[in-house]
Amino acid sequence: MHPDLESLFYKSEENFLEATEIKLFKHHIASLADRLALYECLRDQEVAIFQPVADQLLQAFPQQDPKLLEKSLKQWITVMRYATMAMLLNNPEFLQRRLLEWLTDVIQAHQTQAIEAKLCQLLQARLKEVVPGAQLGLIQPLLDQAQTTLLGSSSVYQMAN
Repeated sequence: MHPDLESLFYKSEENFLEATEIKLFKHHIASLADRLALYECLRDQEVAIFQPVADQLLQAFPQQDPKLLEKSLKQWITVMRYATMAMLLNNPEFLQRRLLEWLTDVIQAHQTQAIEAKLCQLLQARLKEVVPGAQLGLIQPLLDQAQTTLLGSSSVYQMAN
């Protein structure tokens, strides 16, 4: 459950919410509606988002084993799915604990940091084309969290450029 809403629910068990708390509650409900709309948008456009990314990734790494590129692509599809759920829940820890903690080891073990960095760059660019700016701000912090956790320093990211 959305942590801020949960605290308001618990508070309302003791007494009626104050006017400022009701205003805060309305804000969270409106925010949840925006997050749900973006969640549905990203879910419905998943193929339209990732197919151009996959095509560009193949062009960027023509000598690389296609199965390795496919594995990296699947990992970022998973990142996107978990990031959208974390956004919907307004809980970055969901993304960190459920996915990023173990996926970081997978990427390091397969030594695909350069591929992952390029894929992340392509995904970010594609999302800017597909998702309206205001909505992009809802998911961007979680994608930044994933990028920082999975890729570490910005030097790896720059290698992909």
